[in-house]
Amino acid sequence: MRIVSSQLRQSLRLALLGSEVPAPGHVTIGLAGRGIAASLSPIMHEQEGRRLGLDYHYHLIDFDRLDFDDAELPAVLAEARELGFAGLNVTFPFKQAIVPLLDGLAPDAASIGAVNTVVLGNGPAIGHNTDCWGFAESLRQGLGSVAGHRVLQLGSGGAGAAVAHALLQSGVGQLDIYDTAPGRADALVERLRRLFAAEVSVAQDIALSAAAADGIVNATPVGMAKYPGLPIDRALVTSRHWIADVVYFPLETELIALARTMGCRVLPGGGMAVHQAVRAFELFTGIAPDAAAMNATFQRALES
Repeated sequence: MRIVSSQLRQSLRLALLGSEVPAPGHVTIGLAGRGIAASLSPIMHEQEGRRLGLDYHYHLIDFDRLDFDDAELPAVLAEARELGFAGLNVTFPFKQAIVPLLDGLAPDAASIGAVNTVVLGNGPAIGHNTDCWGFAESLRQGLGSVAGHRVLQLGSGGAGAAVAHALLQSGVGQLDIYDTAPGRADALVERLRRLFAAEVSVAQDIALSAAAADGIVNATPVGMAKYPGLPIDRALVTSRHWIADVVYFPLETELIALARTMGCRVLPGGGMAVHQAVRAFELFTGIAPDAAAMNATFQRALES
C-alpha cells in the first residue's frame, strides 16, 4: 500500500475538514475527481441530509485544486477511511482507476467495470455504480419513447461503460461506440457482447455511424467547463437525432445547445446527476431519500 506522506495527509485534512475530524454521528462523504468545483452533489446531498435530520457533510476532493497527481488516489482513499468517511463518490477520471483499490464490488459495478460510489463506514470498501440506473431513469423520464434501433455513443470510459449498460438494458437494438482511444472501446464492446444479445460494435467511421443512428449520446468529458467544445463534428448532428449528454456542469453544453438549435429532442446531464445521487445517498445512509426533493434542490441551485 502506498505510504501517505505527512504533507499529503495535512493537505487533504485541511482541504476537507479544516482542523476537525468528523465527530461521532456525522455522515461525512467526499467526491473525488478533477475539475469538479461546479458540482452540485454537495448541495443535493447536504440539503437532503438536513431534511432528514442528519448531520451530513459532503466535501469536494478536487485533484486540480489540491494539485494532486492521479497517483495520489490510493492515498486519498486510505485517508478518507482513516477520517471515518461513510463513503466517496468518484468521477472523472477515476471511475475505473478506483476499482483495484477496493475490497469488493457490488454486482452492478462488477458487471459494468466502473465505480462511482464507494461505501466505507467501518467495514470493507465496496464499490457500486449508480450511474447506470441514474442514466436509465433520466432517459425514461426525460425522453420517454424515442427511436432506439441504433444509437451512437461517444466515449467508453467509466461513464461510458455505465451508459452503454443503461442503453442496452433500455432496449437499444444496435449500439456503436466511438472513442479516440480505440483499444478502450474494443475492450468495452467485448465485455458488452458477453452480457447482451444486442448488436454492439466499435464505430470505425464516426460519420457513417452518426448517419445511421437514431440518437447520439455523449459519455465523454468534452463539454465540461474544464474541457469545452463539441465531442463530435457539428455537421454530423441532424434534426432527426435525439441527443443526450452526461455532462451537467454546465447543464447547457455546447452539444445540447447545438442540438436545440437544430430542433432535436435533447437530454441534458442533470437528470442523470440527480438520479445517481438519489441512489448513492441511500447506499451511504441506508435511508431512502426523496427524489423529488433532491431534484428541487438541484433545480434551485441551477437558478441561483
